[in-house]
Amino acid sequence: MDRRLLIMAHVALLALYPVAWGAPILTAGLLPWFGQDNISILSGILALLGSDPILGLLIAVLAIIAPFGKTVLGLASLVLDRDILGASVAWLMSRLAMADIFLVSLYIVIAKGLGVGHIQTRWGLYVFTLCVLLSMVLSLIKRPKP
Repeated sequence: MDRRLLIMAHVALLALYPVAWGAPILTAGLLPWFGQDNISILSGILALLGSDPILGLLIAVLAIIAPFGKTVLGLASLVLDRDILGASVAWLMSRLAMADIFLVSLYIVIAKGLGVGHIQTRWGLYVFTLCVLLSMVLSLIKRPKP
C-alpha cells in the first residue's frame, strides 16, 4: 500500500476519533448513572468520574488514550520511517481499545436484562467501532519501503 495513502488514513482516523467520542452512542431512559437521554463516550466518562473515578479513568484510557495514542504512534512511524510501534504493542493497544466496545456492550446487556428503562444504540457507537476496527487494520498493514 502506498505510504501517502496510509498517512492520509491515519490523519483521517485522528480527525474521526473526536467525532466518535462526542457522538451519541446510546439513548437511554431511567438509568441511574446518567442524567441525560443521549450518552456519548465523553459524557459517560464525565458521569463516571463523578460517581466511580476508577472506572471513569479506565474507560478514558480504553476509549480515548489507547486508540488515539496508537494512531499517533502509527502515523509517526510512517512519517519518520521508523518502527516506533512494535507489533506486540500495537496488538495490545488494539485489544485495549476493543475492551471499551465490550464494556459498552456489557452495559447494554445488563440494562436490558434487568429491565431498567430502555436503551437504544445510536450512530456514535458505530462510528467509534469503525474507528477502532480501522485502527486495527492499519496496524496490520505492512509499512511500505521508501
